[in-house]
Amino acid sequence: MRDLEALRDQHKRRLAWMPWLYFALKPRHRAWAEAWQEEVQARLLAQETVQLGRGCFIAPDAAIFGEPGRAVVIGDRCAIAAQAFLHGPITLGDDVSVNAAARLDGGRKGIRIGDGTRIASGAAIYAFDHGLKPDRDIKDQPVRSRGIHIGRDVWIGANAGITDGVTLGDHAVVAMGAVVTRDVPEWTIVAGVPATVVGDRRIR
Repeated sequence: MRDLEALRDQHKRRLAWMPWLYFALKPRHRAWAEAWQEEVQARLLAQETVQLGRGCFIAPDAAIFGEPGRAVVIGDRCAIAAQAFLHGPITLGDDVSVNAAARLDGGRKGIRIGDGTRIASGAAIYAFDHGLKPDRDIKDQPVRSRGIHIGRDVWIGANAGITDGVTLGDHAVVAMGAVVTRDVPEWTIVAGVPATVVGDRRIR
C-alpha cells in the first residue's frame, strides 16, 4: 500500500525545487497544491512586508524578507524556488522565475526586474557594495547602493553575478558563471569574468 501522504510531501518538495512544474499540474493535483500555496503565502504575507500577485508559487523554505520602505513586490504568476533569498527593496514583474538558491538583495536603492525574466539557480544579484579605501578595514568601509535594473525577457544563467549599479537591457542573456560589472544592451549575450559581449540573440 503506497503512503499517499508521504507521496504528496515528496511532490511538494519536487515543486519547491522545480516550481515550473506547479504551473503544469494536472487537475487532480491542482486542488491540493493551490490550497497548500494559499497557506504558504498567507503565512508570508502575515510576517513580512511583501505584495504577491495572482497565481504565484512560493517555496516554503524560500527566505523572503521585506520591511517598511524595503518591500518585496512580486507580480502575477511568479515562481520563487527552494532556498532562494530575497531581501527588499525588490520589484518583480509578471511571470518572473527565481530558481533554487538564487540570492537577491536590494540594498537601499533596490532591484527591479521586468516581465518574463528567468534567474537560474545560484545567481547572485546584490544592489550594494563596500568601499575599498586603504585607510580603514573592510568591515568599517561605507556601503553604497545605486540599484540594479533588469529588463524583460532576460535570462541570467546559473551562478552568474550581477553587481550594484548595473542595467541589463530587455532580452539580454548572461551566461552561466558570468560576473556582470557594467551595463548590458538589449538582446546582448555576455559571458566571462568580468562579463564581455559574446553574441546577440537576434544573430544565431
